[in-house]
Amino acid sequence: MTRRRLLARPRLSSLRTTFTVSFAAVAAVVTVLVGFLSYDAASRLVRVDQQTVFEDVVQDLRDQVRQHALAPDDFAASRSAGPRGDLIRPSGTVVQVLGPGGTVVDRGSPALPADADDRRAAAAQAAGRLVEHRGVEVHDEVYRVATVALGGGRGAVQVAQEFSDTEDLLRELQQRTVLLVSAVVVAAGLFGWWLARRITSRLVRLAGAAEDVARTGRLGIQVPVAGRDEVARLGRSFDRMLGRLAQSEEDQRRLVQDAGHELRTPLTSLRTNISMLRRIDELPPDARGELVADLAQESRELTDLVNELVDLAAGQPDAEPVQRVDVADIAEDAAVATRRRTGRPVTVRVTGATTVVDGRPAALQRAMSNLVENAAKFDRGGAAPIEVVVTGGEVPEADARAGGADTGGAGTVRVEVLDRGPGIAEEDLVRVFDRFYRAPDARSLPGSGLGLSIVREVATAHGGAPFARRREGGGSVIGFTLGGLRG
Repeated sequence: MTRRRLLARPRLSSLRTTFTVSFAAVAAVVTVLVGFLSYDAASRLVRVDQQTVFEDVVQDLRDQVRQHALAPDDFAASRSAGPRGDLIRPSGTVVQVLGPGGTVVDRGSPALPADADDRRAAAAQAAGRLVEHRGVEVHDEVYRVATVALGGGRGAVQVAQEFSDTEDLLRELQQRTVLLVSAVVVAAGLFGWWLARRITSRLVRLAGAAEDVARTGRLGIQVPVAGRDEVARLGRSFDRMLGRLAQSEEDQRRLVQDAGHELRTPLTSLRTNISMLRRIDELPPDARGELVADLAQESRELTDLVNELVDLAAGQPDAEPVQRVDVADIAEDAAVATRRRTGRPVTVRVTGATTVVDGRPAALQRAMSNLVENAAKFDRGGAAPIEVVVTGGEVPEADARAGGADTGGAGTVRVEVLDRGPGIAEEDLVRVFDRFYRAPDARSLPGSGLGLSIVREVATAHGGAPFARRREGGGSVIGFTLGGLRG
């Protein structure tokens, strides 16, 4: 068992690994996509928002210097409540004031560089002239800087906004997004492994059961069938299949055992008679004739037994196509054949609305012939005719239960064969349809004990059941009901 499970694990583990990797891959793709889109949207939003705020501050400054003749002193650090405060409050903007000629009269914190363009703006006559610088590095920090001329050569105001801290914030967000994506992928892999293990655990047990059957040949093993999903359905189907195989194996074993037992008697008799053939010249003429007749009888019985065993062992009722058949016609054919072989009178009586069913003609013919010939064999007196009654329509439940066999009133056609033979003992009624069963009074008569078991098989296959009972006034009534088949 251990070695078998070790051999089985690589294939099942491969399925589990594939499921885990697939689950983790899907989760990774989805998480990376969502993380990338989220980071991209957030970074764009932050950058655009910062730039918009700075542009609004610069535009407000330009509007102020155009509308009012402002001097550098109006933006001095000591006058925080004036125009300088309006520039700082919205976004913490750095403000630096340039005097005429571009000299720094009020240094910003930190101090901003002023190049030739800035100095020309400070000396410009037109108020609101703008000079922009992007990516200005101040003390290892990066700023965007805008210089706005006050006009009339009075100077200019420099405003700056640091955006390196924004980029630092976005880099931190990026790192956290990567960590979050990694954590989600790992968690998805672990969850996928747990889920795959949970899903495939029953497959592991089911595969183990199948390999046990293949290795040991034992069909009566326990199959895991818990749950309602596809795996559970597979387990139940496998369990039913094993049950049918076990039943088939048991039937085959019983058939071989019973056949061996039944064949032993005629074979022993044949060997005895064959050994007597060596001294046939020493036997009187009467003994010779009796020996030859006995050999012929034994060979016929052996032939009949082998033929019935072959039919029974073949067990392929589904091979013959289903078609509409008239049970009354089949009964008439069986009666004609029995009259020809035995010389016994056989009558057929048909009642009911219809005797047509869906069935397999050859199987029904065999079952009908077995019943009629069985009656002819046991009714040795031959004074009264053998009667075959075919009743169409629904079979009453009480009648179907007669003789110890219960059909539940499900048959649509009922077949009865009546004879005036010795009848069947009460204790034998429930066993006459068993394979190779022969009542004590019938063991001296020729036969294999398979005829009525074939009747039972045919009736069951056609949705009915066999029945047997004692007949009033002597004799027996043996027959079967038919529920019909659907191809």
